[in-house]
Amino acid sequence: MAEQTLDKSLKVNDLSDEVERDLGFGSVVSGQSRERLLNADGTFNVRRTGLSFLTSLNLYHVLLSMKWSTFLLLVLLLYFVSNIAFGVMYASFGASALVDTSADPMANIFVRGFFFSVQTFATIGYGTIHPSGIVPNLLVTIESYYSLIANALITGVVFARFARPTARVIFSDVAVIAPYRDIQGLMFRLVNGRNNQLIEVEAKVLFARFVNENGRSVRRFDFLELERKKVTFFPLAWTVVHPIDESSPLFGLGGDDYVRTDAEILILLTATDETFAQIVHTRSSYKPHEIRCGHKFVNIYNEVEDGEPISIDIRKLSKTEPAGEGI
Repeated sequence: MAEQTLDKSLKVNDLSDEVERDLGFGSVVSGQSRERLLNADGTFNVRRTGLSFLTSLNLYHVLLSMKWSTFLLLVLLLYFVSNIAFGVMYASFGASALVDTSADPMANIFVRGFFFSVQTFATIGYGTIHPSGIVPNLLVTIESYYSLIANALITGVVFARFARPTARVIFSDVAVIAPYRDIQGLMFRLVNGRNNQLIEVEAKVLFARFVNENGRSVRRFDFLELERKKVTFFPLAWTVVHPIDESSPLFGLGGDDYVRTDAEILILLTATDETFAQIVHTRSSYKPHEIRCGHKFVNIYNEVEDGEPISIDIRKLSKTEPAGEGI
């Protein structure tokens, strides 16, 4: 009876450990997929199917998260398409619907309608072109209301994009396995890519690889203990170190082992943006071809004279050299 109770307890503990190591990817990913879980830019390498377009569509989130260049091009496209559409409708009413009182009237009715729409949309109102008749004036009323809503929404999204705090942390292109306090250590470097200040920066590092369990290949996740998992201030660079001692999942592994097990180092960084007083997150990962065994990072600090502030050369963030002996 005691043995059965002990077996049940061990199974519960094993299940609890597996749940903690699942990380939200699910057992199918753990057992089947051999693709990179986390891309270097922090995006997850997953795909969801089966949802309808309208169900998964969140226009506000899409507009907030897209690149600035894409967002500005989209706004420009909306601006021109709107004015072209209203210009066509004005032109469909004929030349008498829009009266051009300028010294050099526009002969092309579509061109006249387009530029009148631009003036109405932007509330410019030069006065040289004006509508004539009930229907054209009714269309002006509709466009005025449309432009009011469109301009308000675009202004709100632009403000939200500027006000939304995001982290721009630059990770070294590679991680290294280098000598560390008479043992080996997994190391990678990171630096704040902006002039804002990040405080209470915390790193979580996980080691994912395929192992053979009960005759089948499954992906196993383990948290890596760090020399220092949190720094209060982050003004320069931070070298994150995982000591590879006998308790480390990396103990005894070489470069070929990382390739054979399709290993991946997953990193989650959390910090507080001092400017906005809000928490920001960023992610990255390293695959075997990005892990250099027997190398160390070069010195990133610049030589300065007495009285000068400490400085670093970010161009050296990813530079490495052979570790050598006695380091």
